[in-house]
Amino acid sequence: MGEITKDMTAASLAAFSTNRKQLAVQRAVVKNGIQEAAENVQAHVENVPVFSIDLTTGKVANQKQSGRCWMFAALNTFRHKLLNDFQLKEFELSQSYTFFWDKYEKSNYFYENILATAKDEVTSRKVAFLLQVPQQDGGQWDMIVSIFQKYGVVPQYVMPESASSSNSKVLNSQLNKKLRKDAITLRQLVAEGKDDATIQAAKETMLQEVYNFLSISLGTPPETFDFEYRDEAGDYHIDRELTPHTFYEKFVGVDLDNYVSIINAPTADKPFNKSYTVEMLGNVVGGKEVKYLNVDMTTFKQLAIAQLEQGETVWFGCDVGQSSTRDTGVMATDVFDYNDVFDIDFTMTKAQRLDFGESLMTHAMVLTGVDLVDGQSTKWKVENSWGEEVGTKGFFVASDAWMDEYTYQIVVRKDFLTEEQLAAFNEQPTVLAPWDPMGALA
Repeated sequence: MGEITKDMTAASLAAFSTNRKQLAVQRAVVKNGIQEAAENVQAHVENVPVFSIDLTTGKVANQKQSGRCWMFAALNTFRHKLLNDFQLKEFELSQSYTFFWDKYEKSNYFYENILATAKDEVTSRKVAFLLQVPQQDGGQWDMIVSIFQKYGVVPQYVMPESASSSNSKVLNSQLNKKLRKDAITLRQLVAEGKDDATIQAAKETMLQEVYNFLSISLGTPPETFDFEYRDEAGDYHIDRELTPHTFYEKFVGVDLDNYVSIINAPTADKPFNKSYTVEMLGNVVGGKEVKYLNVDMTTFKQLAIAQLEQGETVWFGCDVGQSSTRDTGVMATDVFDYNDVFDIDFTMTKAQRLDFGESLMTHAMVLTGVDLVDGQSTKWKVENSWGEEVGTKGFFVASDAWMDEYTYQIVVRKDFLTEEQLAAFNEQPTVLAPWDPMGALA
């Protein structure tokens, strides 16, 4: 191993100190910060929030200090439909309701994975992976579908936000502490040779404790409720004694089995036009399998455009922290010019970023518009879930180049796929490792 010598450091200092451009940049960066000095005003000029296709969606929601973006994005796509179908001015579905059931189901999913790996060493990569983060706020499209199909949905006022749903740090910390302790017990029961009935009874006791913990923290999910509202014309409506399932069927009515997840992962281990799943990725035991069809980026964007052209918004997952401004809501590959600031080439391909841990899906939002010039997309309208104080009243703009580099997943209706694409999706999927970047939770 080669050490850094005093001569090397002296040479580096001499080279830097005699470079007048770097000294000038140093003054700007030290005074203003790296991002502020690197920000490119031209990127804002080129990404004004005007779009040839711009769907009506109402006000943005706010996930606050929680990682529920994937859940908010899915519920927002339903909200867009309800606003139009029932002429509502403003409306939100309960994110706290789906949050409760996701935590409950993730706990059981963790227990079952602990039991499935109970004879592996605790230092094995799979067991270490499970114990590192037993559960978290994030998720995937197919995981929220499993929650919707099993538990339905409710209006937000029926199960409103709580302190712990809006700021989930302590809830997650304490729940993960319990799950790790329970993992010790479950592994001990297996090591002692206890029968399945004994082990499942122990697990059910643990799940009762999880239910109690979640009820205390988030409130108890409703079983029935009345739904009353006034439409934009001022007319009053009421439906009594609805369940979360009957509410979904009557007011949402989306056939969730008609939607598929499309990804763009241009890495050597994932050929295009093949289907993939991820080992140990899910929340509901017996629920919908997490499954993707990998396609090239041109096809990926064409599918998103086709759904927007039909008046339907698009759930999508991306790496939101890359080349984006939170305050003004511009996501563009040239919004910061770090290469020129540091005189270093930071460029990597999308595949290289995935393979070497530089990027993965970190956030889910909704595509609500696109700007088409001569049939080609130039920029995209994005509904975020960070409240109205950021972007343009909560909406962001993504340049087409940014979409190419940092967007990884969309959810579209099956009828937009060709017969060949649908056949490829329906094939037995290749199983990816639990730590594959395509298993990242938004």
